[in-house]
Amino acid sequence: MAGQSSYSRLAGDEAAVISAAGGDDDYDAKKLRLLGYEPQLKRNLSLFSNFSVTFSIISVLTGTTTLYGTGLEFGGPVAMVYGWPIAGTFTIIVGLAMAEICSAYPTSGGLYFWSARLCSERCWGPFASWLTGWFNIVGQWAVTTSVDFSLAQLIQVIILLSTGGNNGGGYLASKYVVIAFHAAILLSHALINSLPISWLSFFGQFAAAWNMLGVFVLMIAVPAVATERASAKFVFTHFNTDNSAGIHSNLYIFVLGLLMSQYTLTGYDASAHMTEETKNADRNGPIGIISAIGISIVVGWGYILGITFAVKDIPYLLSPDNEAGGYAIAEVFYLAFKSRYGSGVGGIVCLGVVAVAIYFCGMSSVTSNSRMVYAFSRDGAMPLSPVWHKVNKHEVPINAVWLSAFVSLCMALPSLGSLVAFQAMVSIATIGLYIAYALPIFFRVTLARKHFVPGPFNLGRYGVLVGWVAVLWVVTITVLFSLPVTYPVTKDTLNYTPVAVGGLFILVLTSWVVSARHWFKGPVTNLSG
Repeated sequence: MAGQSSYSRLAGDEAAVISAAGGDDDYDAKKLRLLGYEPQLKRNLSLFSNFSVTFSIISVLTGTTTLYGTGLEFGGPVAMVYGWPIAGTFTIIVGLAMAEICSAYPTSGGLYFWSARLCSERCWGPFASWLTGWFNIVGQWAVTTSVDFSLAQLIQVIILLSTGGNNGGGYLASKYVVIAFHAAILLSHALINSLPISWLSFFGQFAAAWNMLGVFVLMIAVPAVATERASAKFVFTHFNTDNSAGIHSNLYIFVLGLLMSQYTLTGYDASAHMTEETKNADRNGPIGIISAIGISIVVGWGYILGITFAVKDIPYLLSPDNEAGGYAIAEVFYLAFKSRYGSGVGGIVCLGVVAVAIYFCGMSSVTSNSRMVYAFSRDGAMPLSPVWHKVNKHEVPINAVWLSAFVSLCMALPSLGSLVAFQAMVSIATIGLYIAYALPIFFRVTLARKHFVPGPFNLGRYGVLVGWVAVLWVVTITVLFSLPVTYPVTKDTLNYTPVAVGGLFILVLTSWVVSARHWFKGPVTNLSG
């Protein structure tokens, strides 16, 4: 098979280890050994299970709900309705480029392992692996932090509306209560992720079904219940230029409106990190990536359209004086039901549907985080590496699970002092992750262009073209999302994204120069004999 020849070609002498191991091992175990690893995780995930984890992490209900207000403020309906398919098209291109590499190297390490192998013939493998791995792992922790903190904030809004609303004496939880919600959510996610993989597979499939069903229920129910609906002309042509950020350029406004779409469409490297637990990994891992992105694009666009038909007064939805305290989509849900039935309880129930989806998104994020920590520490790249790659009797990397939850809690603590500092921290969730996505793709189309041997899933002669488009898109969004989002620029309004990402790069580079270059040799085999 083509896939088998690729492993022999790139694994070199490791193929001899497979011959010595005997022929009773299944196909996936042999391929993993060809890549230098003894199977330790239970391989129990089907294609649907792999897809479910990634689909739950992308979770259109999570990203579009929490950032719907951003989309409304910067460009409104036009920025969301047309920005979503634009961002989606380029995201599927990035996903295709990643899927091709995933097919060649289906390991839990994912991106950093890919970079190491793709740069191996130029002796840059260890540095490429170090750089990619740290951007990937910190980006993943930032995603989990952002997702679970956004759930804590949504719970804050649900309680506010349930107790009378912003103008009716409702209870607004303090920042300390919100961080307590965040901690409790992370604790529950760590407990769930300590269960056997068969349980996680069940929860992942349930989460995928909940996300899919929830999107369709909300996109139909909310505009159907609303007594006043927006016209098709408003939904497809209204461009909102009225914002509190002091930005008047239509192009600039539209670009900022893309943030909602691009933030949502991330986290799909999870399928790669789950490949050591997925059957037929060199096919199902790549398909998991592409299918999760593709289906998310379709259902996400439908969700945006449906909810936007219930939008009428954008300034009021964004006003901190409304019943939801300025949480735009919560106000949309609340008003839709209150206008019809005289009570916003139905809107609060709809927010509960979203909250469950966000909860599962965070759960799956911890799953993906822990597999990355497991793999990175297995290769000795983390402090106390022997501790983090241990697996329990259920073949779950238990210590990696709890480390991921703890780090995500710590990354949320700056919110107690400054939301600006917290937003800078979680900005790594989008830009940091996409840089990690782009690095192995860049190495594949440059250093490894002539010696890369694809697996069963490949793009053929279009692989290099797709790779270059993916890299250029990541460069573009990195620049765009580093631009100021408010004028005039002050210390309180500065976009700290480039500071956070640049700071991470300096830390990673410094640690390499000072220490890691002397001992980190990239992915190392754990095969005996």
